[in-house]
Amino acid sequence: MHAASRSPVVLRSLMLAVAGVLPLGLLAASAQAPPEPAQAPVEIPPASLDTLKARDQELEALRAEQRRTLENEARLKREIESIGDDRRKFNQQIIDTASRVVGVEERIAQTQERLEPLDDREQALRASLEQRRGVIAEVLAALQRIGRQAPPGLLIRAEDALQSVRSAMMLGAVLPEMRQQTEVLAADLAELVRLRQQIAAERDRLARDLFVLADERQRLSLFIEERQKRLAEVEQALTDERQRAAELARQADNLNQLIGKLEHGLDTASRAARAAARSSEDGKPASGRPDLAALKDPGRLSPAIAFASAKGMLPLPVNGARIKEFGAADGLGGTEKGVSIAARPGGQITAPCDGWVVYAGPFRNYGQLLILNAGGGYHVLLAGMERISVDLGQFVVTGEPVAVMGG
Repeated sequence: MHAASRSPVVLRSLMLAVAGVLPLGLLAASAQAPPEPAQAPVEIPPASLDTLKARDQELEALRAEQRRTLENEARLKREIESIGDDRRKFNQQIIDTASRVVGVEERIAQTQERLEPLDDREQALRASLEQRRGVIAEVLAALQRIGRQAPPGLLIRAEDALQSVRSAMMLGAVLPEMRQQTEVLAADLAELVRLRQQIAAERDRLARDLFVLADERQRLSLFIEERQKRLAEVEQALTDERQRAAELARQADNLNQLIGKLEHGLDTASRAARAAARSSEDGKPASGRPDLAALKDPGRLSPAIAFASAKGMLPLPVNGARIKEFGAADGLGGTEKGVSIAARPGGQITAPCDGWVVYAGPFRNYGQLLILNAGGGYHVLLAGMERISVDLGQFVVTGEPVAVMGG
């Protein structure tokens, strides 16, 4: 550890020493040496100038791309800020962006799949044409014989070669015995030109999609980064709430006292109580008829039916045999305050109604206890499970998994 901590100091000292000695040594050498004759300015060849110009253009293109990326990032951050705490809108943006990324990736994959056989076909045609140099040379010779000037670099541009072959055929410069070969050659050259045009179009499409993909991936990355930050903040807040809820549970002597303490001393429980009150005031039908459209929406954030009107309609939270009924004698001179169900080990427990989670954790001899605020002043309590899978403040819908029975 000591050697490791000294290494940077030694390195810095050596660097300073070298930096201090070199200039003195150079000055001494220059003082002793005779002055060198003036040198003629070095001329930079045109090729080097072209290379330097190309490098400058590349650097400028990189700078422009960097500026565009930074501007795009700033714009996206402003967009994220404008969304604020609208969870649905924020999540929808992530889903939409991810969908666009997948769509662009699919288009790119399809383009690459189309390009592969096109490239193979082009290479095969080029190889075939290379083997028929003799036919092309004969065509050129025929054009020269009738005074036509052959275009330079004939084998480099398929378009020029095709034009020359067609001209030779139209002018009758091709010998009759070579006409069939020339026609095949012309057809292959035409196919090569078409292929090159198609490949160019596909590559242009690919370049555009890659550009779009880079933008969408940047967008998605920023949204995910923001989501993770928000989740971290929420997780910290939930940790604090859990600790506060556990403290309130230790202070409460019974369930009624616990609920009262939660709704007055816990932010998530008090928010749930206010949301439940608003839901009741906003008017669920007195008849208890469910809002069918709301029932079909798994993302609903308020009850689809008033709890007070749902008697006889609530599903059991777990499969099993009912061993105690609500209102039955409890054998101690009182009555049962709930329904007891004998369930299989590991049985899945689901919410019997829509509601807000106001407590999730151990409480006295109840074991793990889950309390839902169902609205209208009603609370639903589930006890005796091994593990709870929902958290404080969460709104759950009927049938949503909330806990698991013990093994």
